[in-house]
Amino acid sequence: MFTKRTTYLALLAAALGGANAHLAAWHEGMYCLNGNTGNQDLNSYDIVTPLYQLPFRDWWCTATSSPPAAGKYIDLPAGGSFKIEIASNRAKTELSYGGRDTSEWPDGQSYPQDYHDAGCITSPNMHAQDQSRAAGTAFAISYHSDIKDVTPENLVVFSVRYNTPWKRIIYYDVPASLPSCPPDGCTCAWGWVPNGCGQPNMYHQAFKCRVSNAKSSVPVKVPAAAPKWCEGNESACVGGSKQMIYWNQKEGNNVVVDGRDRRGDFKSPGYNMGMGFRDGAQNDIFGGSPAPASSSTSSSGGSKPTSTQGAKVNNAPTSTAAGSTSTSSSSSSSPAETPKAFSEKAQRPQSCQRKRRRAAAERREMEAREEVRREEVKREEVKREEVKREEVKRAIGGHHAVHAKRSF
Repeated sequence: MFTKRTTYLALLAAALGGANAHLAAWHEGMYCLNGNTGNQDLNSYDIVTPLYQLPFRDWWCTATSSPPAAGKYIDLPAGGSFKIEIASNRAKTELSYGGRDTSEWPDGQSYPQDYHDAGCITSPNMHAQDQSRAAGTAFAISYHSDIKDVTPENLVVFSVRYNTPWKRIIYYDVPASLPSCPPDGCTCAWGWVPNGCGQPNMYHQAFKCRVSNAKSSVPVKVPAAAPKWCEGNESACVGGSKQMIYWNQKEGNNVVVDGRDRRGDFKSPGYNMGMGFRDGAQNDIFGGSPAPASSSTSSSGGSKPTSTQGAKVNNAPTSTAAGSTSTSSSSSSSPAETPKAFSEKAQRPQSCQRKRRRAAAERREMEAREEVRREEVKREEVKREEVKREEVKRAIGGHHAVHAKRSF
């Protein structure tokens, strides 16, 4: 028999363990590659923790105090594409053990190609019933080398991949007109807002990145506008450079939705046409005066050809390395106006995932306690029902006894 304490601990362990099954984007240019230990961790998974009802400083560009190793960037070949791995754990990517534990799926397991679940696929935890319901993911870029200077307004979505996350490998297309970064590189971010099917949270990760093969000097237009819901009415969509989607947090949200979508589900903002994002490279994000000419080179020697076939092609397994490094130079540190940072306090670097994980753990503990309380209430209700039944039995027994006595 479980005691109250053992029941609570079991529920708490289950709640904490459940976070391991979520997904994140992996590349050697990412922040928090090794988790919050400060040492190499080939089995790290701190970064997969979802973001929900957190203050701005705890969800914004998470893990900013654990930057990638020197010289590690995502190479963004203008007019080409770049590779990212989606996984529940670093061990399930090519960044650990030589890719020994990888498969074409994010958790290293095998599933049918038409994988679906009428309720919700939870292994891997893709927050979808099938690939057609996967909400879409996106990459954004800020022309600031120092992550503390990055704001929601200067972080612009430049690539979207529909019907992801799904398979482990995704290719994102790069606009042909994307200009070079400052000498110390740009800051990029990956985002995903699940389409219901579980807690309505979001994911937001930071990366170091550089643009190679740049041909244009026209800057990305900032400040970017917040996207808005426009399902079925393209004329109502926000065009041009757009911010990433920030939703269901305690502060810093830029999207509010209510009601139901055309499927009859509660609205959930995602990187798709429901929020005005087209699949592939976002080619309408440029504007302003051209920046001075710059040059860049890439160690990748080229890139995988751009695909317009959507997630089916861009999720296909490949033997290409998980990313490549590049070098670039520019005589301008920023291609356009620099909006004021959100706030100095909000931009203060945080220990990798520490505060966010603590808040998440506290929330799970509260949920576990509430579950224990509900179980206690149920047990009390059962006891009261048993007492009532016994009283009824005694009353019926007494009634029969009276009639039996009268029969003599």
